Amino acid sequence: MVSFRSAPTYTALVKSYGLKQEFITPYTPQQNGLVERMIRTLKEQCIHRHRFETLQHASRVIGDWIQFYNHQWPHQALDMKTPAQAFTLVA
Repeated sequence: MVSFRSAPTYTALVKSYGLKQEFITPYTPQQNGLVERMIRTLKEQCIHRHRFETLQHASRVIGDWIQFYNHQWPHQALDMKTPAQAFTLVA
């Protein structure tokens, strides 16, 4: 398990998935709102509704939910489009 406190290990894990970390501008916590809202939705609509038996089970269910969220769930803030319809997503 990788914690956020082990920055070099976490950064290496992020890079191993081909991802790039992005950070908010220092001293601008209002930028955190979008991320915090996404995490809240993930918890309410997915994580709190399942009892995960293994890490692999959790990974599969959460991955499926994220796929649904991005490709099938219309968002009011995006004029009832899915994020995939509103933005060009990089695979």
